[in-house]
Amino acid sequence: MNVADFRRIALSLPGAEESSHMGQPDFRVDGRIFATLASAKQGYGNLMLTLEQQTAFVEEMPEVFLSISGGWGRMGMTHIRLAEAIEDVLYGALHTAWKLRVEKNTKTGKKKRGPDKALSAAKGRGKRR
Repeated sequence: MNVADFRRIALSLPGAEESSHMGQPDFRVDGRIFATLASAKQGYGNLMLTLEQQTAFVEEMPEVFLSISGGWGRMGMTHIRLAEAIEDVLYGALHTAWKLRVEKNTKTGKKKRGPDKALSAAKGRGKRR
């Protein structure tokens, strides 16, 4: 698999959109990130998983999955080695991250900001006198 495959599969998930965070491609559902290509130059895709999901993926396929180093990894962020993944594995991993994000969005009631909400939020950030 490669970056184009990661992008194609991520965007095939219901409601998924490509955006960017800090100049790097990311994939969102309802405006919230579930995966990124921030480490694409190193041959990785990144998945936002729970620690339990991360542990299961890494234990089952250590040649394909590894925890991202530091604090991000301790929060469940996981690399997938694109060159080592097959399509079914990449789809399953992206679907897991997507589903987790959808469930979190539903649980917290967080939805993507519409243009009116974004504008009113921006107006509220001005200096108070």
